[in-house]
Amino acid sequence: MSIQGSLKPLDLPRFRPLLAADEGAIEAVLACSRDEENRYLIHLAITAEIVVRCQRCLEPLAQTLASENTLAVVWTDEQAAHLPRHLEPLVLEEEACRLWEVVEDELILALPPFSYHDTEQCRKILADYSAREEPAEQAVAGDKPNPFNVLAQLKPGSK
Repeated sequence: MSIQGSLKPLDLPRFRPLLAADEGAIEAVLACSRDEENRYLIHLAITAEIVVRCQRCLEPLAQTLASENTLAVVWTDEQAAHLPRHLEPLVLEEEACRLWEVVEDELILALPPFSYHDTEQCRKILADYSAREEPAEQAVAGDKPNPFNVLAQLKPGSK
């Protein structure tokens, strides 16, 4: 049995706060089967077009995520411990499984820990930002007296 569907980031309450914008599309294909040892398997293939925040310049960054994984459905941690290494356990605490939550978990795991624009693109954004900030910084610096001028007067031989 195979299930295919589309989601929006707004549909995923734990994934949504990790994004910079609500825009994006998530496509998921889940194929359910049994293996030679009669284990229930779910093969996931997920692609997502999302917008995250660049950790260098803090501007929005469009990013594509792709995740493919095979989960073995188990009901206890002991069963999960005995799975072969190539299978990830999906421990069900109830009889029913919300597939969108499984997709959400996989998307959270697929997110890179840090996202960055290309270096040149970040430099351009930071240069534009710095150019806007410089006149304001110069105006503030010109209005304030230097607090260290008092120390210069106390220095021997400065009179």
